[in-house]
Amino acid sequence: MIPLDEPRLRYTAHLQPMLGSTFQATSFPDIGAAKFSRVRGGDSLLVESVQSMANRLEATAWDRAERHPAALVQALPYVRVHRRDNPEEHLTSSREEAHRLASAFVRDSTLDGSPMLEVIRDRLGLAKDTPLNYPRMARALLALDPFCLLHGVFFSHKVWLGQPRFTRAASAVIEAHEVREVISGGRKADHVRHQLLEGEGGTSEGYGSIPFHRIEWTAGDIKAMFVVDIDLLRSYGLGAGVTELLALIALWEIRTLLARGLRLRTACDLEMTEQPKELPEQAELEARITELITAEGLGADPITVLWKG
Repeated sequence: MIPLDEPRLRYTAHLQPMLGSTFQATSFPDIGAAKFSRVRGGDSLLVESVQSMANRLEATAWDRAERHPAALVQALPYVRVHRRDNPEEHLTSSREEAHRLASAFVRDSTLDGSPMLEVIRDRLGLAKDTPLNYPRMARALLALDPFCLLHGVFFSHKVWLGQPRFTRAASAVIEAHEVREVISGGRKADHVRHQLLEGEGGTSEGYGSIPFHRIEWTAGDIKAMFVVDIDLLRSYGLGAGVTELLALIALWEIRTLLARGLRLRTACDLEMTEQPKELPEQAELEARITELITAEGLGADPITVLWKG
């Protein structure tokens, strides 16, 4: 289905705004929109960062309404965090947390009475004066939460000797090229309080009519670009079947994200005008993923830990 002998798989999707011609770019504190000039000329814009796209890809495999993994990957193991004083209440999980298994909520929990700090340390084989064994650690992560191998995890606590880091294997970014600013504005109207008097609630309290300005963008070309690092997945020594499974889950996330539409923000709703031709179809990916989960014997119940908070 996919060329696993390639070092990396690359895909590009061409996008356009679903409504009108303008879109709202991502914005950073004290910086604003990330506008830049490419070497080949022309103003460009970072529409969605690598960090944000990683979160969006991972979110495709989680059912927010039901608070459990998407049906396709529900058989794969992961860590559910419940409250110690209410063991039936789902709090969060390694699939929802930004740091996955290294999340503070996982780290500060217990499994059958044992601190997760120690459980993870022992399963990864972390010890003094001992080199980090990435194939062994990868096998341990495969049994805890395979998505850590796909989306990365950094065990930065001092108890986790060597502080192993698994880098992200699936990366993406959205850029707009040949961009122009679109200046507009509006007015927040107050139909009750027509006049602001001293000593009464003012605009800082939300009263009164307030004009505002906004900057949106238009672009000659908007691209979503994706890379899956097959060499990195292969380096874990988990075998051809597991390597293929992880790669296909990444492709399924890409396909799902593009198929659902990219409503990144209130005023940034994008759709595909041209999809990656090399990207396998959704049904094909789902059939093979289901087959590999069974063939590799990776089905397991969620691991429930109790948070001490």
